[in-house]
Amino acid sequence: MRTQVGIVGAGPAGLLLSHLLAGAGVDSVVLETRSRDYVERRVRAGVLEHPTVELLREVGLADRLDREGMRHEGISLRFDGGDHRIDFADLVGKGITVYGQQEVVKDLIAARLGDGGDLRFEVTDVTLDGLADAPVVGFTGADGRREELQCDVVAGCDGFHGITRDAYDPQMFDRTYPYAWLGILAKAAPTHHELVYANHPHGFALYSMRSPEITRLYLQVPPDTDVNNWSDAQIWDELGTRLAARGFTLNEGPVLEKGVTGMRSFVAEPMRHGRLFLAGDAAHIVPPTGAKGMNLAIADVRVLAEALTTFLRSGDETGIDGYSDTCLRRVWRAEHFSWWMTSMLHVPPESDPFGRRLQLSQLRYTVTSRAAATTLAENYVGLPHGVSP
Repeated sequence: MRTQVGIVGAGPAGLLLSHLLAGAGVDSVVLETRSRDYVERRVRAGVLEHPTVELLREVGLADRLDREGMRHEGISLRFDGGDHRIDFADLVGKGITVYGQQEVVKDLIAARLGDGGDLRFEVTDVTLDGLADAPVVGFTGADGRREELQCDVVAGCDGFHGITRDAYDPQMFDRTYPYAWLGILAKAAPTHHELVYANHPHGFALYSMRSPEITRLYLQVPPDTDVNNWSDAQIWDELGTRLAARGFTLNEGPVLEKGVTGMRSFVAEPMRHGRLFLAGDAAHIVPPTGAKGMNLAIADVRVLAEALTTFLRSGDETGIDGYSDTCLRRVWRAEHFSWWMTSMLHVPPESDPFGRRLQLSQLRYTVTSRAAATTLAENYVGLPHGVSP
């Protein structure tokens, strides 16, 4: 087979890249090891930055998002028994939208298949060769037949555990945090219209939602936590304790999903090797406290789609040569913001009275200083695409 861009991975990064390229008249083939059903059901983050929403609208992918997405114009920081709202609309004139990552994936798959896009699910044994100048992607299709895909460039959009980053030896920057999140998805209508970030002596808690009928909630736990040691009743009880505030009620309901997620920061530099370009989680991971993961992936592929289109149409390599540096400036800004939110809101695993008082001081400053609150709001809703932080 022959195509212009071989895309490994059918998450938001790979699918959106294929869609953007198609709009510019550039051919691509998307290869995914999982089934279509799996990638459409895989529950991930659900906070879309303002620039992400604007891009999806711009390229015709926001019909369902605009109908079903939940617009938020602020968040609450809850600590010391008080609730403090950060008003995004007042501070920066923008907001975020809660719309599950799996819903974005569904919309992208439907759009690509509707336009005749070439998506290959359930492929195995993916290999990369000729990345210096003539890439070949080998794979075994769902029918068991071995095939080779010749292409001009390869986009590695296959996540942190994918194979594309292993094709070269980037410099790794890594930090593992001494806590994890125990998360549940519950069939319980939200009782609060915006996300709540709680710093409690027992540990961090996050109150969020996925729809008017489904809530998504998290508790800070040790990284080695066995989810089977937490009953549903214990989880609800601890959530009630950590999220407690005057006038706040917590709806309980059947737990649909339960799991423990470790927290880490990771960046691979550079994000390019010859004709291979990494995007999204293949190149960087952020702790989820800052709600940046999917948004960074989308920002990456917006830059990459433009750079590849220019290169493939005219041979101009300016965009692809600058791709890694351009994306990494935004990546490191998001890494810092996510680290800052994480360190401000999570209780250290060992007793640290001095550190605890520093946390509370930072929280009080953030909710009483307009300048500090604006910094949080500006980073949370997302810096405009095209701006180099």
